[in-house]
Amino acid sequence: MNLFICYPKCSTCQKARNFLENHHIKFQERDIKLDNPTGEELKTWIEKSGLPVQKFFNTSGLLYKELNLKEKLPKMTDEEKIELLSSNGMLVKRPILITEDKVLVGFKELDYKELL
Repeated sequence: MNLFICYPKCSTCQKARNFLENHHIKFQERDIKLDNPTGEELKTWIEKSGLPVQKFFNTSGLLYKELNLKEKLPKMTDEEKIELLSSNGMLVKRPILITEDKVLVGFKELDYKELL
């Protein structure tokens, strides 16, 4: 079963959910604000995605800007970044779609079409 991690109020997440529903793709939905990803989950997803940890940060979010992470992240280790991401779901870029063998971060319709 595909796992769809989102913030329901996010318009990008809504577009991704609509895409999945319109293409009859089954998924389990998880609200990132209510059920924040753990460090272990993030490690697994990052590895599976093939993306650097940086790509999992919601760089347009208020919390990212308030914490001045643009300046701080380059000085942090991957472990520290993962720990930070697991501390608050609003720091994590969304939506995240986890399938059996792939992880997509954010929503690009072409990526979803290729995957599914």
